[in-house]
Amino acid sequence: MLKIDPKISLIFLLVLFMVHDVCTNCVSLSGLSLKSQDLTALFLAVRLYCSFVMEYDIHTILDTAALAATLFVIYMIRFKLRSTYMLDKDNFALYYVILPCALLALLVHPSTSHNIVNRICWAFCVYLEAVSVLPQLRLMQNTKIVEPFTAHYVFALGVARFLSCAHWVLQVLFFLSPFLFYLPLKELPC
Repeated sequence: MLKIDPKISLIFLLVLFMVHDVCTNCVSLSGLSLKSQDLTALFLAVRLYCSFVMEYDIHTILDTAALAATLFVIYMIRFKLRSTYMLDKDNFALYYVILPCALLALLVHPSTSHNIVNRICWAFCVYLEAVSVLPQLRLMQNTKIVEPFTAHYVFALGVARFLSCAHWVLQVLFFLSPFLFYLPLKELPC
């Protein structure tokens, strides 16, 4: 199974701790999407389950910390800073993201020696992670004003997603290269 680089997980974890720091030190979370946080918690919970049953490595610890930080942010938005949450602007329907990811995971999942349910869950969390920022982008589009913290948060998430994608591409190119013999690549430069 292709693994996620721990450095990418650490960057994502730093982003979540940045959000945690802002949550505890500010009085407003007006630019943060609760639905995006819900999607993040969902993909982290599924990935944590997969990590427990399939790998149980350093990612399990990192994902546990990231899930705890995300759940704290969700708690802050729903209860402590509820009055600053823009419910009317955070109007992205989650089923537009969850259902296609689930369907894609049923159709396209890794072929490993693990149980089929675990492979589908793993694919689901990877697909959901890739699009979990969409509600945040929709909220930013609806508000027309972007808080400086929100801009930094979305930029950091974008960097983490880009690095994750680059890591997967490199994994495929270097470790699955026997399957890529149709590509006109003779040798990759070092």
